[in-house]
Amino acid sequence: MSGADGPPRALFIAALGLAVVAVGALLVIALNRQPRHEPVAISAVPAPHAADPGCASMIAALPEQLGDYRRAEARAPVPPGAVAWTGEPGAEPVILRCGLDRPSDFVVGSPIQLVDEVQWFRVSETPTEEGARATWFAVDRPVYLALTLPPDAGATPIQELSRVIGRTLPARAIEPAPPR
Repeated sequence: MSGADGPPRALFIAALGLAVVAVGALLVIALNRQPRHEPVAISAVPAPHAADPGCASMIAALPEQLGDYRRAEARAPVPPGAVAWTGEPGAEPVILRCGLDRPSDFVVGSPIQLVDEVQWFRVSETPTEEGARATWFAVDRPVYLALTLPPDAGATPIQELSRVIGRTLPARAIEPAPPR
């Protein structure tokens, strides 16, 4: 057979090799590409103690990841003492706020949940399209911290934050308000 029936064998092998490398490079890029997350809007709530040194220490110690949630950029204006983590694009974020006042519902006899040495008080459930968001307050530290979780967050964010809180802020006796 003569070489006139098609391209030279070396050129054919080189072209095939180049195509395989190009497809491989595209696959690597596609698999390693992070989805674009929009900045998270965090609504402002009164946080009169957000400038407390305990909040600064806490925010500096926060991890980049909480289970499946990654630290997110907050949309300006960012409330003092507030940080967010996001999961899938478009999903509801996990939001931590530091320096809030004692929750008004936190009274003597309120149920407390202990998670890794941190005492948490569940404040509310806010209905959303996906279910109910829960807000928990860490009530046994020098500053109050509020953690708002989306319905499908599971226990990992509160467990991981409890460990960070335990390492960063000293425990103190809880101070619930008198019963109403």
